[in-house]
Amino acid sequence: MPDPVTDARPVLGQETTVYVAGHRGMVGSAILRCLARRGFTNLITCEREQLDLCETSRVREFFERTRVDYVVLAAARVGGIHANNTYPAEFIYQNMMIEANVIHEAWRAGVRRLVFLGSSCIYPRLAAQPMRESALLHGALEPTNEPYAVAKIAGIKLCESYNRQYGTAYRSLMPTNLYGPGDNFHTEDSHVIPALIRRFSEAKATGQPSVRVWGTGRVTRDFLHVDDLADACVHVMALEDDAYNACTAPMQSHINVGSGKEVTIAECASLIRDATGYPGAIMFDADKPDGTPRKLLETSVLDGLGWRAGIDLADGIAGTCAWFLEHRTRARL
Repeated sequence: MPDPVTDARPVLGQETTVYVAGHRGMVGSAILRCLARRGFTNLITCEREQLDLCETSRVREFFERTRVDYVVLAAARVGGIHANNTYPAEFIYQNMMIEANVIHEAWRAGVRRLVFLGSSCIYPRLAAQPMRESALLHGALEPTNEPYAVAKIAGIKLCESYNRQYGTAYRSLMPTNLYGPGDNFHTEDSHVIPALIRRFSEAKATGQPSVRVWGTGRVTRDFLHVDDLADACVHVMALEDDAYNACTAPMQSHINVGSGKEVTIAECASLIRDATGYPGAIMFDADKPDGTPRKLLETSVLDGLGWRAGIDLADGIAGTCAWFLEHRTRARL
């Protein structure tokens, strides 16, 4: 087995070889764009047909034959409330297998630095707001996405355990609710912003008098543009160990990534209606689940490490609407 503490790997530079797992997804593709903009040329990706991250032997073969300096683990099975409620077994199994295989085989191959992407749903349903990193494991999770959240918690603890035992520098980022180019716009399996972008766009095209939105509209969310997350990911990946470790603890090493702002679902729906130019009414269906009552991440740790979100929600939604209309024939519908 390798000794990652003494294994000589380069500090992050434009010549560094970075493997982005999940490069076809919204997050992974944004990270690739960010790395390319910063001049990185040794970027490794692999299609799912060639590398199923749920299969241990294939992941091991990949790391054995491929020189990798850094790993960004953005691959995941994701979806909204409907998808999480409908496919809980797939959400927990696939995510845990992906995390276990990539993290363990990266360590076996001598990869010292890895960034794992989790989710704000790891925190208790009724966690004090805004949610601090220390809230983890201090209460019951939101039932509608508990299997997914448990898998993401396992990923954090995998990173922390390998760091403790082997001296690796595996870092975990917990983004808030994401949106942006490349999102999933499926009518049932998508998250709230892409679902509403599609719903309002189609209502405008077909002349519907109103658009129905799940829930009361009163719950609040913290939305982050995926390009902001990608920028934060590269920023954290490049941090020296002393700087990162000074702001975290051995068994609480994850860091929140959020906008620092919250809006109600009603306010978000209004922004999407304006961006799409839909002239009709918004109707809220209180018989449908709201999910967690409030979700706002406390981001002082990442602020202290020199990063803050920069994309305004209204601007981000407008850009995402434009992307959807341009790419709707190729978007995941």
